[in-house]
Amino acid sequence: MKIFFKKARKYSPVILSTTLFIANAAQATPPIQIAQAFRPLPMDDPSLAMPTVSELEAEEAIDQVTSVSQLSDVQPTDWAFQALQSLVERYGCIAGYPDGTYKGNRAMTRFEFAAGLNACLDRITELIAAATSNLVTREDLAVLQRLQEEFAAELAALRGRVDSLEARTAELESNQFSTTTKLNGEVLFWLNDTFGERASARGESSGNDKTETSLSYRVRLEFETSFTGEDLLFTRLQANNLNELSEPELTNTLMTLASIDEGDGSDDFGIDLMFYQFPIGERAQALIGPIGVDLDDVSLVLTPFADEGDGTISRFGRRNPTSFRGPANAGVGFSYAFNDKFQVNIAYLADDPANPQEGAGAFNGAYSALGQLVIEPSDSLAFTLGYVRKYWGDDGVDITNGTGSFKAQDPFDGIATTADNVGFQAHWRVNEKLEVGGWFGSTWARPETSNGDDDDITIINGMLYFAFPDLLREGNMGGLMVGVPPIVTDGGDDDALKDDDTSIHIEAIYRFQVNDNISLTPGLFVITNPNHDDVNDTIWVSTFRTQFRF
Repeated sequence: MKIFFKKARKYSPVILSTTLFIANAAQATPPIQIAQAFRPLPMDDPSLAMPTVSELEAEEAIDQVTSVSQLSDVQPTDWAFQALQSLVERYGCIAGYPDGTYKGNRAMTRFEFAAGLNACLDRITELIAAATSNLVTREDLAVLQRLQEEFAAELAALRGRVDSLEARTAELESNQFSTTTKLNGEVLFWLNDTFGERASARGESSGNDKTETSLSYRVRLEFETSFTGEDLLFTRLQANNLNELSEPELTNTLMTLASIDEGDGSDDFGIDLMFYQFPIGERAQALIGPIGVDLDDVSLVLTPFADEGDGTISRFGRRNPTSFRGPANAGVGFSYAFNDKFQVNIAYLADDPANPQEGAGAFNGAYSALGQLVIEPSDSLAFTLGYVRKYWGDDGVDITNGTGSFKAQDPFDGIATTADNVGFQAHWRVNEKLEVGGWFGSTWARPETSNGDDDDITIINGMLYFAFPDLLREGNMGGLMVGVPPIVTDGGDDDALKDDDTSIHIEAIYRFQVNDNISLTPGLFVITNPNHDDVNDTIWVSTFRTQFRF
C-alpha cells in the first residue's frame, strides 16, 4: 500500500522512516510516480463531503467591492448599471472579487447582473426587517421595483437554480457515508499456476510440479478519517484466500511467492492495518500505529511496481526485502523535511508489542529500527539510502522476509538473530514513456549465542527494473524486472551456510486499464536455479490479475 508524511505543497504523503521523498511539482518532464506509503489526507478530497451553500459562503469569503464601477464586466453606460451603482454605494450590498470582476453566472452578463441585483434586494430586505426602514428611501424602492421588472426572468432563474442546488446538497448530505470518513474498496481476482519441477531444499528432493491452476481473491475496505483536515486516521479491513506456492509439496521455494503476501488461505476478515498521522508544525509529521504497520509504511519505496494491486505479481519484485520488510507490526515514527531536496525520518516498529510476556512487548521482542535519507536532485531523479537494525528472538527468524533462499531466510536454524541492513534505491524518469530504477541491499547477520564468537554472514540482493507508462494506450503500463533474490555470499565461520549458485529473477507484466475502476494484468516471472542451486530446474510462474476499485 501506500501512506504518510504529507508535506505541504511540495511533498506528497510519505511515512515515517528516515525517508526523504519525491516532490510532485510539475515541470516539463512529469514528476516521478512512485509508490506512496500513505494516501493523501482524506479531507483533501472534495468528494468526501458536500458543504451547504451557507458553508460555501463562509469558506469562500472574498473582499467586498464597494462600487459597481469596480466591476469590469458590467457596462457603465447602461441605466441599470448606474442605478445599481447608486444602490451599492448606499447600502454596500455587492461583494466582488479583488481583481475587479463580478463573477455570477459566467454564461450571460444579464445573469451576472441579476445576481448582483438579488444581493441588493436581500440586503435592503434585511434593513427593513431590522426596523431600519427609514434608511431606505421611496426612490430607491422604486428603482429596485423597476430593476426587478427588467430582470424578472433572470432573477427567477437564479433563485430556481439556488433552490435546486440546496436540495441536491441536502440529498447528498443525507446519503453520504460520513462527513469525516472516506471509504475506498479494492477487490483482486488472482489466477495463477507454475511450470517446472519442484525445487530441492529443506530435506526435500526435486520432483514433478504438483501445482494446480488456482483462482483466489483478496478484498480490502479502507476507511480514511480526518478530524482537522491535516490529520489522518487510516483503518483497513482485509480478507483473502490465497495460498502460498512455496509449500514443500508445491514449488518448495520462497522465490515463487506472489505479491499478495498476506494470504494464508483462511478467508478471515479483520483489521489488517491501522495508524494515525498528524503534523507537528509545517515541516514535521508523526505517526503511531497499533497493527499492521510495516517498514514500507514508514519509508519511501521508489519503484512504481510496489503495489500488489496494479504493480508486480511477485513478492520479491515489490521492494527491497531487507530494507522494507522486517519484524514489524506496530510502532511510532517522526519525519522532518529540511528543504525540498532532503528529508530525514526515524521509526521504531515492534513485532508483538501487545504481548506482555517475557521476550515480547514493545521493547523486549523482535523489532526494526529504521533510518532513511531521500535525495531528490530533480523532479525526475531520486535516490534513497537507508539503514535498518533488526532483531528476532528464538522463534520466527526471517531475515529475508519470505524471499530468496532458505539459507538466507534463517541461516542459524531458529537461534535469536541480529541483522544490520543497508539499502540503496534509485529511480530516473527518463521521459513520459520510460522509467528506470533499481535497488541493492546488503545484510550482515549474526546469531545471538552466549560466546559471541560467530562471524557475520553476508546476504545481498538487487533488482533492475524498467517501467513503460502509457504503453500502447494511455493509463496502461508495462514492466520488466531482472534481479537476484537474497543470497548468502559469505557464510562467515561456516562455509556450509553459503549458497552454492545464483538464481536470477526475470519478470514481465502488462497492466491494461479498462477504466478508472477496473484493470487486467497478465504477468510471468521466471526463476533460474531456484534456491540458488543449479541442480534445480527453472520454474515459471504465470498470473492473470483482475483489479476492481471503488
